[in-house]
Order: sequence, then structure tokens, then C-alpha cells
Amino acid sequence: MVSPSMLRTKKTKAVGIPTIDLSLGRSKLVKLIVKACEEFGFFKVTNHGVPMEVISRLEEEGSGFFAKPVAEKEKQRAGPISPFGYGNKNIGFNGDLGELEYLILQTNPISIAERSKAISNDPLKFSCAVNDYIQSVRELTCEILDLVSEGLGISDKFVLSRLIRDVQSDSVLRLNHYPNSPVKEVNEWDPSTGKFRENHYSKKSRVGFGEHSDPQILTILRSNDVGGFQICLHDGLWVPVPPHPSEFYVIVGDALQVLTNGRFTSVRHRAMANSGRARMSMVYFGAPPLDAWITSLPELVSSQRPSLYKPFTWSEYKKAVYSLRLGDTRLDLFKLHAGNKTAS
Repeated sequence: MVSPSMLRTKKTKAVGIPTIDLSLGRSKLVKLIVKACEEFGFFKVTNHGVPMEVISRLEEEGSGFFAKPVAEKEKQRAGPISPFGYGNKNIGFNGDLGELEYLILQTNPISIAERSKAISNDPLKFSCAVNDYIQSVRELTCEILDLVSEGLGISDKFVLSRLIRDVQSDSVLRLNHYPNSPVKEVNEWDPSTGKFRENHYSKKSRVGFGEHSDPQILTILRSNDVGGFQICLHDGLWVPVPPHPSEFYVIVGDALQVLTNGRFTSVRHRAMANSGRARMSMVYFGAPPLDAWITSLPELVSSQRPSLYKPFTWSEYKKAVYSLRLGDTRLDLFKLHAGNKTAS
């Protein structure tokens, strides 16, 4: 859990978030995407091709679920045996906490259909909304990864997207709900008068979801029109990301950092729960199959830039992630020491 004192030690500034129009010409598009991934590990896409109707249907279903009584939602409780289902406050299994509740779903249609029976009063409507959304954002994810491969000069243009399209892909859909967190009336000491200030309203920010990077290959994020999401720049400055309910944000994950041999860096981010309105985000995590090997692509390894990481399977990396706290650095566990030769 990130403490308030840690939050106060970091500065925040407003900078322009890279915005990429996916209707641009391909040659320009690949350059813009590679640049955004290198400089930010994060960008916004417009003209993405995902119908607003598909987005709205899932938002409606998600809002309907989170509006249910807690006792009813708790029946879908996720646990150590299965991380899928409902969660509240607890993030992972290592004591991390946040001001949110969430629903995690496998992207397999059979799994979605089965779980929908207990989640919704209209399972078919819920599962159709989820499946349509997943199909749309999966296509968006693969399109972006194909552009990345082209921009990096990878001979096999589908080497990245193939990992997501695989029927055994370990991709996940997560709905995060941050309940409204209005300011509270408190009595605070006023040093200028030497008295307590009554009826003073505190506006201190609370952590909705603590600082972390995503372990997967690529994340596609959409939220409603309520702010709170922030990214951390390479120099340690936190940047608030303005919400845009009809557009998507793209986040580079740890696995893509390894696949690009560190040319792209996974961006650290967090969500603050300091609004008087509820915020809901819909997050698609594009991941490879559990037995897929994650290693630097050959075109991005040379004698001048040897491989930075030893090869590992996605299953191995997931186990490492689950064994650590939310904000811990995970990829250092798989780094090759300086002077080591690239593993074959």
C-alpha cells in the first residue's frame, strides 16, 4: 500500500499526453507509436474503430453489477485458488490495499458465459456485452502491436500480435470501480490563530490503486469522464491523465519492455480516489499463453546492445509478480548482469 507521505514527496505537473490518430497514414503512424512508447510508454488513441455502442453496453453492465448490495457481490469473491471474480479493497495477496472494488474476468467466452450466470440477472446480455468488448479491444491491441513490429523493423510483423490472438492467451478483462469519495468535515489546527478550524473540509487524496506497472504485453484502458488516473514520467514526475470516455489509453507492459530489449519501458501508474463522483475503468490486459517464452526479439539484440533479460515463460513471470508487493520492481529479478552473454 502506498502511504500518503510517499505521495507528497513526488511532484506533479501537467504535460501533453501523446495523442495518436489511428486513421493517419501507416508510415507516419508507426513512427508516432514507436516514439510514444519510447518516450512515455503510454499514449491515447483516437479513431480507434471500437463502436461507442460496444463501450456503452459494457459500462452499463459493469455499473449495474457494482450497484448491487455488497453481500450479493461478495458471492463472486476472488481468492487464492482463482483470482477471477469480485474483489474489494484488497489488491493481490500480499497486503496491498486500495479504495476500490473490482471484477476480473478471463477473456475466454466459455468462462465468461459460465461466470455470467452468477454475476448478472440477465447472463446472456452480460456475456454478450463482455465478449463484444473483448473482441473489439483485442483487435485494437493487435493492430497496435503490428504497427509496433513494423516500426521496430521486425521481420515477422505478427510476432507480437500472435501472442494475443493465440487461443490459449492469458489475457484478462478487469473492471475497476472507485466509489465516490467526497471531502470530509474535520477539525484542523490553524497555527495562525492558535485554534481549531471547525467545519473545515479536508481534500486530501486517497489511493484508489497504488503505483505499479502492468506485467502483460499491452494494456488498453478506458474510463468514464471522472479523473484520477496518473502516470509517472521517467524523471519521477506524476502526470494527471484527463479522462475521455470515447477514447482509449494504451500502456506498455513489462513483457513488451523485455520483448523490445528495453527500448520501450513499462510505465508506472496509479489511480487516486479523491473525487465526489464514482469512477469506473474498463481495462484489457493483452497477455501471451502461460507457456510462451518472453525474450528479446532477435532484431533488437546486437553486440552493441546485448540482451538485458534472461528468457522466461509468462507463467514464471506471473508467479514472480504475485509473490511481490504492488509497487515492487519485478523485472530486476530477470535482468542479466553486465558482461553476461545473451542467453541462447
